[in-house]
Amino acid sequence: MSNTSLHPIARRLYTALVLPLRDDLGIDEPGLRRLVRYYLQQPRFAAEGGLIANPEAGEAFYLTREEKRRVLEIVMEEAAGRMPVLAGTFAWTTAETVQTALDAKALGAQGIFVVPPAGSMDVAIAWDSVRYPEVWLDQIKAQDEAVDLPIFTHPITNASQPWGLGLPLEPTLKFCREVPNIVGWKTTYAYQGHRILARAMRDQAPGVALLCSSAHFFHEYLASGNFDGTISGSWNYALEPMLDHIEAMRANDLVAARRIWDAGLARLHEYIYAEPGRLHVRYKIATWLRGLIESPRMRPPMPEPRVEEIRRIDQLLRGAGIEVVREQTRMDAAGRQA
Repeated sequence: MSNTSLHPIARRLYTALVLPLRDDLGIDEPGLRRLVRYYLQQPRFAAEGGLIANPEAGEAFYLTREEKRRVLEIVMEEAAGRMPVLAGTFAWTTAETVQTALDAKALGAQGIFVVPPAGSMDVAIAWDSVRYPEVWLDQIKAQDEAVDLPIFTHPITNASQPWGLGLPLEPTLKFCREVPNIVGWKTTYAYQGHRILARAMRDQAPGVALLCSSAHFFHEYLASGNFDGTISGSWNYALEPMLDHIEAMRANDLVAARRIWDAGLARLHEYIYAEPGRLHVRYKIATWLRGLIESPRMRPPMPEPRVEEIRRIDQLLRGAGIEVVREQTRMDAAGRQA
């Protein structure tokens, strides 16, 4: 985190908060407050961390505008200025996205977290972001004009080479040139794509932070210097060893960093990220096994946890030296008492 040209709010370790739900799948407001307090009570994280309310990991696609506003309100109340809060603004229409961004500004969020549009084939699986960048760029500009806040992107899109699930380089640089308020770029990329993108961003968009997402690559990103901060749901389940690992790498103590990484942290992350279609389900299982939320379930159509996932994540958490408080052998696939 030595790039002094970066916006101060961007040089931080943001967690993409999972959303605690009740058994009826309503928002567990006391549970959300407890989760936010967990981060605030970790002195090392509180000193350089941040919170993202309503990210993809927090069921942003399946919340109403009113629910998103309430989630943000709770996170802001608990954070109380002790840690920056970014607000996810995803909505199904650009008009509502702008209104959600205005809600974020009204509630005092320090920045907005923008997610590509979704819904039809034209703006989802068939979107050619290189030829038609305006599909998302116009929506970002509309939010920028409405709120004039720092912008952090979640550039997830259809898979391509060498980028994986990240927005290709050409539109990325275009977005950064045309929207000066973009100060953080979440790196959702395949490893080779991340490396190429990072080199180009350092040269052509040095004021935009590389906020790493894929925790199973953090060791390599830290070693190469392509790591300005994070936007990652992995903080929900592995905060303590992740901080230990990052601190060791920053201190150039490779022996200590490799000890932590190889002792089980890498294997845990590798399983969580092994299937993109199960990523957020596994975030939530792991967070629940740690006792930080009361249920691992998500709102349909997000799928139920599977027994084999619960058992494997239980093993991997323990293998990484992370305390597990749920007795998974007495739970069914949906995370309820069997």
